[in-house]
Amino acid sequence: MPRQYIHTAIDFPNAAPHMGHVMEKVLADVMARWFRLRGDEVRLHVGADENGIKIQQTAEALGMTPQELVDRNSPLFEELFRRLNISFDYFIRTSDPKRHWPTVVALWNRLKEGGFLEKRTYAGLYCTGCERFVTEKDLVDGLCPDHRQRPEVVKEENWFFLLSRKQDAMKKLLHPKTGTYTMVPSWRGNEVLSFLEGGLADVSFSRSKETLYWGVPVPNEPDQVMYVWCDNLTSYLSSLGFFTDHEMREWWDDAEITDVIGKDIARFHAINWPAMLQCAGVKTPERLLIHGFITSDGQKMSKTLGNVVVPSDVLDLYGVDPLRFYLSHEIPVGNDGDFSWKRFGELYDAKLRNQLGNLLNRVMVLLKKEEIPLAHTKHALRHEAALRWEDFQKAMNAFEFHLAIQAAFDLSQSGNVYIDVHKLWAKKGQEKAEELSALAELLRHISLMLLPFMPETAQKISKQLNVPYIHRMLEKNFVITDAMKEWGSQKEWKRVGEPEILFAPIEK
Repeated sequence: MPRQYIHTAIDFPNAAPHMGHVMEKVLADVMARWFRLRGDEVRLHVGADENGIKIQQTAEALGMTPQELVDRNSPLFEELFRRLNISFDYFIRTSDPKRHWPTVVALWNRLKEGGFLEKRTYAGLYCTGCERFVTEKDLVDGLCPDHRQRPEVVKEENWFFLLSRKQDAMKKLLHPKTGTYTMVPSWRGNEVLSFLEGGLADVSFSRSKETLYWGVPVPNEPDQVMYVWCDNLTSYLSSLGFFTDHEMREWWDDAEITDVIGKDIARFHAINWPAMLQCAGVKTPERLLIHGFITSDGQKMSKTLGNVVVPSDVLDLYGVDPLRFYLSHEIPVGNDGDFSWKRFGELYDAKLRNQLGNLLNRVMVLLKKEEIPLAHTKHALRHEAALRWEDFQKAMNAFEFHLAIQAAFDLSQSGNVYIDVHKLWAKKGQEKAEELSALAELLRHISLMLLPFMPETAQKISKQLNVPYIHRMLEKNFVITDAMKEWGSQKEWKRVGEPEILFAPIEK
């Protein structure tokens, strides 16, 4: 059985979670759920990036200690992810001295013993928002383009990771045709390769304790604290207990590893991270899935503009699955996406209520009204179901999730059209039983396709249909078998359950 280890970027808990965090975690969860549904073993890890100057400065501004700040904010992320039905297996916190720090210290020692760390005095520009040193060529009009702030001039004696030595190795690893670290979508990889061609510079791996006191101490260096990229990237190993007596090494060495991260930190994960792993004698990941940013009505979310979308506001009004649907349907992997309340409401009514919900209600009401038993016969719709399964699986395996979810909704649209064209409400007897049975079977296939995207909705549909496997659908070991994808395969399925409204109208 193939083994998959998926991790997302760990999130800064300097403030409450936002829609960008939601988009990334839903994306990773759709992937994880699909891998499980096709029969793979999966671990999905998320977490909080709790160390560093940004946390330290935010806490000071609020009159709190850094520990108080992260203890207040990190649970907000974990609670939101659970509410979103993100099927993660572990939530790592980098301020954890028992789970995280031993792995980081062990990795540091391996790099130092291998001659890949060097202490030197450095003067340069430092962006607090990025938590990295930048050069003039990184700036636009003297400002960081991502955070619109002017970097501060810093002069310190720090430890540096000798990344420049790994130039050729990274070119080989990331080669688009022969490399073993694949970037998805491929065009996102071009941005990283372009940066690589400019030459690699050594990377600061520590800060003076006078500047940064909140973080993992450098071994045998009381005046130095580990810099964020050495610390937070290593969380992908520490969550597996690497270099300790409780490591789950099989989930790294014997697994296919996928990093799910945003485009703003792609090059750190594409270059710095695999270089660190190679130098420490650890296998590099197989895949880097890079997503874009999310805006609000076409503009960057900003408190000043008053267009910040609070995830809990969407969840309170529409619920979990409509938000998961919107992000999966509207934002192709790798692209920037937009959140629009207007567009959300339109899709909710058009796709969820009037297309999917309406089909289910029409079929269920007609079946229950006349107490029609299901008749499993061949039907014209079976050909379309088979074609959509081909489209669905191809798109899911290529991480084109927006196309995969569309395959399910194409089937629901076909079902509604079929009812209207053939006027099923006017049919009688055996003919009516066979037609409605076919539409119930169509809905069974739709619910299976929706499982990675809208797990609660998929189970609600299946509960109304009363399919035999209903109670197992949300278990992590549930697999969509070849038999389940075959038309009319559930021979013991004879009666449907009770009809209910799938998506209620929203008072806006």
